[in-house]
Amino acid sequence: MKKLVLLLGLISITTNAQVLNNKQEFTRQDSLRGTNNEFRNWWDVKHYKVSVEPDYQSKSIKGKTTIIFDKTAPQQSDLLQIDLQDPMMVSAVKLNGKKISDFKRDGNVYFINVGKNIKNTSNQLELEYNGNPRVAVRAPWDGGWIFAKDEKGRDWMSVAVQGLGASAWFPNKDYLGDEPDNGMELEIIAPKDLVGVGNGRLVSKKEKNGKTISTCKVVNPINNYNIIPYIGHYVNFKDTFEGEKGKLDLDYYVLDYNIDKAKSQFEQAKLMLKSFEHWFGPYPFYEDSFKIVEAPHLGMEHQSGIAYGNKFENGYLGRDLSGSGWGLKWDFIIVHEAGHEWFGNNITEKDVADMWIHE
Repeated sequence: MKKLVLLLGLISITTNAQVLNNKQEFTRQDSLRGTNNEFRNWWDVKHYKVSVEPDYQSKSIKGKTTIIFDKTAPQQSDLLQIDLQDPMMVSAVKLNGKKISDFKRDGNVYFINVGKNIKNTSNQLELEYNGNPRVAVRAPWDGGWIFAKDEKGRDWMSVAVQGLGASAWFPNKDYLGDEPDNGMELEIIAPKDLVGVGNGRLVSKKEKNGKTISTCKVVNPINNYNIIPYIGHYVNFKDTFEGEKGKLDLDYYVLDYNIDKAKSQFEQAKLMLKSFEHWFGPYPFYEDSFKIVEAPHLGMEHQSGIAYGNKFENGYLGRDLSGSGWGLKWDFIIVHEAGHEWFGNNITEKDVADMWIHE
């Protein structure tokens, strides 16, 4: 215990020294995003439906976000704040079926004049958006959209925006203290030779005008930066785990040429689940299944759809970070990213200053 206290003290000292030596000036934009202010503290998000269609060649995306929300307190302003980071743009707004033309940009925020006609429950805000989102330089540490190529030179796309925020690509209430109580739907529109994969369960898949439209659904609350499309030449295989709450569906999506390696490597997921359920309680999202999706970056804790890029090797990209030999006996990314399902996803920060909870 004394060693633990000493270690925490050293970490605190180091952190405080870094803060003193790296003073940061905070802007109005920081406050707008990080504060539950008068433009968003009177309404509560109940559900998101996000539709997205990327274009690989132009590195652009377009789509629509539909937000279902309740009024939870008297309005302090006629303005409602929606977050969408520059250079992405909101092109059209509707509230409860009526077009709103009075909306203005302030940096990474849009203020929408909704007046005083907000219902107490089940308001529907529709936001059409488009633009060239920030492209990640070194995902997942540098956030943004990822326009990559797989080993066969084929298009492969995804997103990683922890810290940067979901408003880097779609309009939303980018405040982690307000998760959608009734979950979300993610509609992915992709060229028909590609497969779109989202969080939770696949509820529909259809072809229209030469495109494949895949819709995935999450019924549990989910923090915004975890809402992620994956688009590539994926194949799917399934398994089950007899857990503490009964049968848990396991759902895996990997690039077509990696399926044999994945079937072997992902057997570790059941060992991980058995251990974590023993120590931390049942996996929090049985209703939404447990899913691993191969990603064009190392990994991220995307709820009920975690990103995996550890090359189907034990250790951390084949290395033993512990130097003990034990680090090569298990897959670091499966264990680390799945661990976030309990800490970071099931237990989420309310204030961005507490991001340490997620790591």
